[in-house]
Amino acid sequence: MGSFSIWHWLIVLLIVVLVFGTKKLKNIGTDLGGAVKGFKDGMKDGASDGSSDAAAGQVANQSAADKTTIDVEAKQKS
Repeated sequence: MGSFSIWHWLIVLLIVVLVFGTKKLKNIGTDLGGAVKGFKDGMKDGASDGSSDAAAGQVANQSAADKTTIDVEAKQKS
């Protein structure tokens, strides 16, 4: 009783097709597929762009840290 049989799913599918129509369901499927593809492409582009930006940021941070580094031993000697 807790799980649906194939007949339950077929009846639900029939009701959905009757309510929305096949053309509207096709458009929804196409839009959903395009959104998923766009998301995947965006994740691919973001991963390739983000890694080069992160490396450039690390280099910039390292050079800035080198300029502000204080040699403690040099201060103690003088």
